Amino acid sequence: MTIENQKLVELLGDFDDASRVLAAAEAIAKHAEIGRVLDTARLIMLEDGGPAALESRSQVLEEAGIYLGTDWAEPQLLLPTLTPYSLASAEAATVTIEGLSELRLLAVALGEYEHSAISAEQAHHFLTQSIALNLDLLFSAGSEAERVKQGSLAMVPRALMQHLAQRIGFEHIIDQLIEEIWRLLRQRPIQVNPVKSMITQIAICQTSEGMDFGTSGLGAARLVSSLYGPTQASTGDPGIPYYEQRLASLDGQALQAEALGFSRAMYDTGLVSPYHASFLRFILDDYENLLIDALGLSGTGRDGLLCYGDLIKALITECVSPSTAQAVYGIAMLLERGILYQQGVAQSLWRQINLTLTDWAKSRLQFMCDATTTPRTRLMEGVVCMLGSPLGIGQGNNPTCQSARALSIWATSDPTYLLQMITAIARDNDLTMHFEGQAISSKQCLDASLSLLPFDLDPVSMLLVPHLDATYLEMGRLCIGREGDPHCWINPEFHGWWVGRGFCINVDVASGQLIDLEAFIRNFHAHYHPFYNGNQPLIHPQPAGIAITDSAGRFVGWHAIAIMRVALDQNSEMRVYFFNPNNDSGQNWGNDVIVSTADHGERFGEASLPFEQFASRLYIFHYDTLDYGEPDKVPEESFHNVRSLIELSWGLDRIPDTGLQASAGSNGPHS
Repeated sequence: MTIENQKLVELLGDFDDASRVLAAAEAIAKHAEIGRVLDTARLIMLEDGGPAALESRSQVLEEAGIYLGTDWAEPQLLLPTLTPYSLASAEAATVTIEGLSELRLLAVALGEYEHSAISAEQAHHFLTQSIALNLDLLFSAGSEAERVKQGSLAMVPRALMQHLAQRIGFEHIIDQLIEEIWRLLRQRPIQVNPVKSMITQIAICQTSEGMDFGTSGLGAARLVSSLYGPTQASTGDPGIPYYEQRLASLDGQALQAEALGFSRAMYDTGLVSPYHASFLRFILDDYENLLIDALGLSGTGRDGLLCYGDLIKALITECVSPSTAQAVYGIAMLLERGILYQQGVAQSLWRQINLTLTDWAKSRLQFMCDATTTPRTRLMEGVVCMLGSPLGIGQGNNPTCQSARALSIWATSDPTYLLQMITAIARDNDLTMHFEGQAISSKQCLDASLSLLPFDLDPVSMLLVPHLDATYLEMGRLCIGREGDPHCWINPEFHGWWVGRGFCINVDVASGQLIDLEAFIRNFHAHYHPFYNGNQPLIHPQPAGIAITDSAGRFVGWHAIAIMRVALDQNSEMRVYFFNPNNDSGQNWGNDVIVSTADHGERFGEASLPFEQFASRLYIFHYDTLDYGEPDKVPEESFHNVRSLIELSWGLDRIPDTGLQASAGSNGPHS
């Protein structure tokens, strides 16, 4: 046995002893024992075979309480976009516990550790993104800044990433990574920085010696060029100053080729190159005729540009720059939606351009700004992106999903109302909503709240979500004492008049058990399925609640979504198309219930499921009380199919005749 292996054996002995002491300690005393475990783990990671040894101890270590009371305690809530910051920390404890957590997820992903809170697929998905965001740890030498900040600690994350890549197989990671990026981009998210970071790492790796992308090379090249060289004049990523010099020397035909090249790349990926933003500002005064090509507008968009040209030029001047390039896509899609023709939208945007922000609003947005942008510019970018892509809104790491859903519904159905809300909070730091005639001040509710404010959101959500969350909770407080689920009263008051006043639920709030399952399933068919509701289309998006399950069909939690429409796909299968605000709508919910985000007739940002599969995860929905439908005509087979899917997944322990009683606090609907 070599000296290095002997050293590892000794370290593992110390580690196992420290882990046993930690496991035996009372919860209040565990903090005092964690330091020894982490110190030893850090040394083990640097040994040959060390990460593998820690991986094999993942379950024992978690059960001992290593993550108790930390941000890593709930792996299903971890965000891969935060891993570069944890691994680059100067704090040894932070780097080490992040490493242990990723080794835990590796054990889950490879089937070595069956975790109750996260599935193997979810863990693999997390690690794929984490490796993508930290590719520099695999292929580049450490920077001077890294050495100064972390010293020898910098070797720990590099050893970790090498182990993760070897265990999963780097060639598979690259394929999955590029496929994952394209899958995410097909959903057209408003927040694209995580995706852009992955693409940047791919671009760096493309130039690394010995890096072969194989069959993934074409997809990688399209992604990289969409940001760093989508046109002839921007090929080679020359830098903005040099590109602007090139533009000054181009003739009209070459400029038009640039315009068409930018718009093609933008619509291909949903990403906007900083060069595109620079080009748009260049043509604004002397080559205005190229705006149509540069924005890639159809007949609808062209008509909007011709009618509201001054407004569009003002929006470009106000919020389009290389640092806020994504605003270009927002403006293009805003025009394509044709919403400027709606009463009040254009006027509200003029007001938004000249809006003075409060100090609170500025402080919330300031961290999103660089030397070339201001909070007002960043907010304006967020406004056009939200209006252009209402289904691209994500809830971030915010545990409440109702506010993100509401923002999407308002941006879809009533953009003027949304713009009024933005003005009220950005200018006045207060929003007044009403619950059954009683006025609610969001500022008063927010001042009384002890909740931490979310920060990983788009600019509009950064301002509105804290106020909306506080208002929503206040409406819930006003429902205390009422029998039944409070969403019955809150959703119509919170979201707007277009929410149906009828309300169906299949879970008893007090016990968490299934109730009235047959009536629930038949009524959902009668109100939403075109074959049983008189072929009536859904006029406005409707809030609904689903029971989220993992890939094994196990219950995870309650979640707010919005039903957008119900229609036949290209294979004549009836599907429910819905908005899911959880940042990534493509998920495996077990029992072959796999949420689709493309290839089944989905519009950008929509998720979809076959009607019966969707009904099997639904637990509340709203409907128009004057539309009756034909529940009696729903086939017995459809009812039994849905009931079977429910009882084999999240309803397994909720069937009344099993004698199993669910805890109201943990199993009853609450979100």
